[in-house]
Amino acid sequence: MILYQLEYSLWLYFNSIKCAQIRFLNFFTLFKHLKATLARYKKLKSVGEDGQVKIWSKSGMLRSTLAQQGTPVYSVAWGPDSGKVLYTSGKQLIIKPLQPNAKVLQWKAHDGLILKTDWNSVNDLILSAGEDCKYKVWDSYGRLLYSSQPHEYPITSVAWAVDGELFAVGSFHTLRLCDKTGWSYALEKPNTGSIFNIAWSIDGTQLAGACGNGHVIFAHVVEQRWEWKNFEITLIKRRTMEVHNVINDAVDLLEFRDRVIKASLNYGHLVVSTSLQCYVFSTKNWNTPLIFDLKEGTVSLILQAERHFLLVDGGGLYLYSYEGRLISSPKFPGMRTDILNAQTVSLSNDTLAVKDKADEKVIYIFEALSGKPLGDGKPLSHKTEIVEIALDQKGLTSERKIAFIDKNRDLYITSVKRFGKEQKIVKIGTMVQTLAWNDTSNILCGIQDTRFTVWYYPNTVYVDKDLLPKTLYEKDASEFSKNPQIVHFVGNQITIRRADGSLIHLSISPYPAILHEYVSSSKWEDAVRLCRFVKATATDEDQTMWACLAAMAVANKDMATAEIAYASIGEIDKVQYINSIKDLPSKESRMAHILLFSGNTQEAETLLLQTGLIYQAIQVNINLYNWDRALELAVKHKTHVDTVLAYRQKFLEDFGKKETNKRFLQYAEGLEVDWNKIKAKIEMEIAKERERAAASPTVRASVTVQQ
Repeated sequence: MILYQLEYSLWLYFNSIKCAQIRFLNFFTLFKHLKATLARYKKLKSVGEDGQVKIWSKSGMLRSTLAQQGTPVYSVAWGPDSGKVLYTSGKQLIIKPLQPNAKVLQWKAHDGLILKTDWNSVNDLILSAGEDCKYKVWDSYGRLLYSSQPHEYPITSVAWAVDGELFAVGSFHTLRLCDKTGWSYALEKPNTGSIFNIAWSIDGTQLAGACGNGHVIFAHVVEQRWEWKNFEITLIKRRTMEVHNVINDAVDLLEFRDRVIKASLNYGHLVVSTSLQCYVFSTKNWNTPLIFDLKEGTVSLILQAERHFLLVDGGGLYLYSYEGRLISSPKFPGMRTDILNAQTVSLSNDTLAVKDKADEKVIYIFEALSGKPLGDGKPLSHKTEIVEIALDQKGLTSERKIAFIDKNRDLYITSVKRFGKEQKIVKIGTMVQTLAWNDTSNILCGIQDTRFTVWYYPNTVYVDKDLLPKTLYEKDASEFSKNPQIVHFVGNQITIRRADGSLIHLSISPYPAILHEYVSSSKWEDAVRLCRFVKATATDEDQTMWACLAAMAVANKDMATAEIAYASIGEIDKVQYINSIKDLPSKESRMAHILLFSGNTQEAETLLLQTGLIYQAIQVNINLYNWDRALELAVKHKTHVDTVLAYRQKFLEDFGKKETNKRFLQYAEGLEVDWNKIKAKIEMEIAKERERAAASPTVRASVTVQQ
């Protein structure tokens, strides 16, 4: 029977029978589960009132005594990689690595005796419960993330669901269901005495508790809720969902043959996995779902993109179209799908990114359609462990970006398309707790330190890094309390869950998304008109819009629009530089200086050299004071050596310095600097470039006629 409706749209369903009956009725199921559990581990652990922590082989042979405490040890748990053991000692929690001489982490966790602990392999978080009547959530470094209010009785049991999204808490006549961040979904008061141990099913839909009155209590998690735009979907029974359209108040019931395990609602589709099948519904028609059988059964994660969705189960990663066709099944060495979650896997229309658990500094990136590694096949590597990743959702594959937060809570962005050259990873935020990309445009939001921040055009860091602060929207985040999480970023609506479980809905300006749409369609006049409209409405965001447009125009090499946008935000020096680019004689020179404008010095030089504009490549390095490179190019191509030496000499004279570089001294021997000759050579180079530019359209026309 259903006992209690949850505050946050979850219900618990309980059944209670005696231990003798559970042993008889479910012996075969329990045996299979125990056999599967033992098969996953090569070692067993045990603790007791003798204060010893022991490691055993599966055959029952004692391998080692890991610790000998002076107080009883009441609970123990394996670390996520089975390389560490967490155990209790009085009021202390202790993490001890299995390697000898490795550093032991120990901290006071409770004011009373600790009775139970658990460590989840997916989210790497630790639970503890004690006689001080509190339960707490910790990270693996011993930092407190959540502490409950004192309960009426000691907390006798805690246990994580396998996927790390929920945990259960047991006490005297008490069973509580909690979110991974600590806040409570539901509280039940069954007449069972103390609940001494809790075990979750492998699919996370039900749990069993060992009770002090000799009974085993069962609980089924129902009343979960999914929201997208005008649809609210609720799991009202184990095999039944209710769809509510809030616009017309229409209600549909979706019936399933087996119990629902996972579901996801996004991009106009509902994807539901049961214990044996996958159902794909369109929000336009709830009556005819597409149904196909699952390979491994228990799905642990569903991710959606606009064109396809990803199923993660014990067998691997499977990418399906919304028509039910298997698109690809990416793999990488040492892949463990049982520890993947929404923070370590990200999906877009053309790309799949997976954070490696074996080396947490590495992200594997795949082509969605083929399942093959993207670019040169090498994974993306960072200098520090990565904790969360997210792919942007719109635009071309060649422009796809991935944002990630590392262990230091710094936010970085980089391109996923790489061929041979080192990827440029740029930091755009610090102390970032959570992030999300918009579903319809490449706008990024996050909560960093005490500010809620929206990066309206994150690609600005690759175009004009100094412009990035002007493209941001920031708001005080103190109202979100400690450790908030971004749940959704759909349209211009952002949903944030506070630490107490309550939801906050924010709205941001719709104009940046419209600007993205105009730019992606190359409607530059409309984009300028939109920015002028925003300015005319006397809002505070007109400077932000112009800054975004300036960066977008430079990225798309539309310098006429860039000039208008930079002038509107008072960047006069950049307007002058853009005007100087317009006066350059050839298209190649203009392209190279646009690259220089964006800070891509090496790409600009390469373009000039490939098109035979040697002097221009030398002059670029002179202007940037890259003297050694300028001389190297001049010597290699046997031209303008005197030009480099002349500019170098003038530079040193301006600062009252003398030449000390041996290479410059070597080439300056016997060479007299004649500025008249140098200026004549430079004018000749410019004239040749103009002639070449004037002749190139004629050449193209003649080729067209011959064809």
